[in-house]
Amino acid sequence: MRKTSIFSLLALFLFFTVDAQVDRSQRPEPGPAPEIQLGEFESFELDNGLQVIVVENRQVPVVSFQLSLDLDPVFEGDAKGYVSLAGSLMREGTTNRSKQEIDEAIDFIGASLSTSSSGIFASSLTRHQDVLLDLMTDILYNPSFPEEELERLINQTRSGLATVQNDASAMASNVARAVTYGHDHPYGEITTEESLENVSLDLIRQYYEDHFKPNVAYLVIVGDMGVEEAREVTERYFASWEAGEVPQRTFPTPEPPEGRRVAFANRAGAVQSVVAVTHPVVLTPGHEDAIKVSVMNSVLGGGAFSGRLMQNLREDKGYTYGARSSLSTDPLVGRFQARTEVRNEVTDSTVTEILYEMERMINEPIDQESLELTRNFMTGSFARSLESPQTIARFARNVLRYDLPDDYYATYLERLAAVTVDDVQEMAAKYLKPENSIIVVAGNQDEVAETLIPFSATGEVEFYDAFGRPFVEAELAAAPEGYTAETVIERYIEAIGGRDQLKRIEDLTQKMTASLQGMQIQINNYQKAPHYMLVNTKMGDMVLSQQLFDGERFKVQSQMGLQEFSEGPEFEEMKLQAIMNMELHYDEFDIQTELLGVRPVNGRDAYKVELTYPSGNHVQDYYCVETGLKIKSADMQSKSYFSEYKEVNGLMFPHEVRQEAGGQQIDMQVDAVEINSGLEESFFVIE
Repeated sequence: MRKTSIFSLLALFLFFTVDAQVDRSQRPEPGPAPEIQLGEFESFELDNGLQVIVVENRQVPVVSFQLSLDLDPVFEGDAKGYVSLAGSLMREGTTNRSKQEIDEAIDFIGASLSTSSSGIFASSLTRHQDVLLDLMTDILYNPSFPEEELERLINQTRSGLATVQNDASAMASNVARAVTYGHDHPYGEITTEESLENVSLDLIRQYYEDHFKPNVAYLVIVGDMGVEEAREVTERYFASWEAGEVPQRTFPTPEPPEGRRVAFANRAGAVQSVVAVTHPVVLTPGHEDAIKVSVMNSVLGGGAFSGRLMQNLREDKGYTYGARSSLSTDPLVGRFQARTEVRNEVTDSTVTEILYEMERMINEPIDQESLELTRNFMTGSFARSLESPQTIARFARNVLRYDLPDDYYATYLERLAAVTVDDVQEMAAKYLKPENSIIVVAGNQDEVAETLIPFSATGEVEFYDAFGRPFVEAELAAAPEGYTAETVIERYIEAIGGRDQLKRIEDLTQKMTASLQGMQIQINNYQKAPHYMLVNTKMGDMVLSQQLFDGERFKVQSQMGLQEFSEGPEFEEMKLQAIMNMELHYDEFDIQTELLGVRPVNGRDAYKVELTYPSGNHVQDYYCVETGLKIKSADMQSKSYFSEYKEVNGLMFPHEVRQEAGGQQIDMQVDAVEINSGLEESFFVIE
């Protein structure tokens, strides 16, 4: 059995008044590092190789069990996503219990239980620990991996991926991973809709069979349990877990680029850019440089508000609300990253300032006051972290996992206090690579991309899609000879029923349902010729918002109150939206149309028609080459996809509409379409 001291920090500050005069012109010398009175963790190993760590805490009658696997990462290739799905699917049923039975059993004892590709976490009141461990080990030993639950999880994942293309932050994260580590490294792989198509139960079962072994596992027990009881409990529940050989893998270590690169992901219409300056770093956990590097990064842009990036980009320049940097340790390869979000017009200036601050860390020693401020901040953060038994458990596991000295964390503050100004500059020179970094930007390509060319060593900007794949603009195929925008639009009008049928519409009602952030909402759209429109959105009986246009006023009623417009861009935009069947009136409202060519949309060739409004706004409509129906519409703010056209009173209407905007996706189901139901002008009021 191994017994090691770890942290129960007592800080005592004594203030004395003395008669002697104090020379306030001299900065007080820093005192010795606070002494850490270490608590205890205890560890032992089962015969099957399972390492058990116990952190006793009798303050509340709760106990938690964290089972974690120490594995080499898996390169998933064209089935990227299956490892994560394997972890999630473990909880969805066993050979003894269905998902519903597991959920009910957990709820009945008021416990929590979650699974991942690297382990299981479970927690409950102490008196329910046997029930909890029975459930936990049933999931560990007997997962059934039900196919229907896999399909559900894949659909959930696919739905989440659909929002990425409108989320500049997610786009930047994907691109940064891909270009930092490369697509041939597991850290550089990104889950896509295409990779999800290749996920199979066979892959998932094989992952489980190969990796869930006790000889690469740690079981951390925290809470109302002593070591002797822990020994008895683990022998009872985990001793039958059979050891086995686990795959070991090696990968090439990613290197910083020889010269600066610029990687760009286009978020059409974005008014802000997400900017990241990044490069790989080789720095393993427990490395002798780790604490000094942490101080250096904290000065540059770590957790403290006084970080140089924050002071420069927010306080001095006013470019952003926040700018941070991180420098991570990892057994394989870590990463440096400085990141922020700024207006389009200052994107290039922001990159300049980030690189300047990196170079300043290398070329100029920091002042002693900044060093002491940073060390004090880090000391406080460390001390606060020790209030949680989970932190003690994590440190204990790290000591075992990375073969750290027993006193690694006990001497942390002592080694932190020993970091000098010279150490900080030395770490900056060793680990920051401003000339060999990758500048990643997700934003408006038309406004930003060219301004980044000067930062590239090759004079080129590399373009990537939302998932970090090299992006090549699909060339528009030429439309058939003689085809014009008018031809395509007229064909669409005929496909949905013809001009005569459209002209007979005096009023139109469309009722839809949608799920937004787990809530079921109803969206009702009412129109009456020539220019009346009312849209209300409800959740149950509660009205979330209403939009009204009556030809003279545009009103918006929401949780924020009532807004009213009788002129301006909002009024003009709604005025056009309220026109019944606008395709019949483009000439009347001076809307210019241009056929740009043919390109695929969701696997179907479509004519791309660009509309230019008098305001200067542009909208791209896509009409299916085969059917003539409109299948997509996009502007600077959103995209809408139309499918499942059905006939209603001689006219075709889409009954499934997917809208993407602001990083969110809403899938709407059209439940009812009513034509000429007799809506009166008096109907168009806000309730």
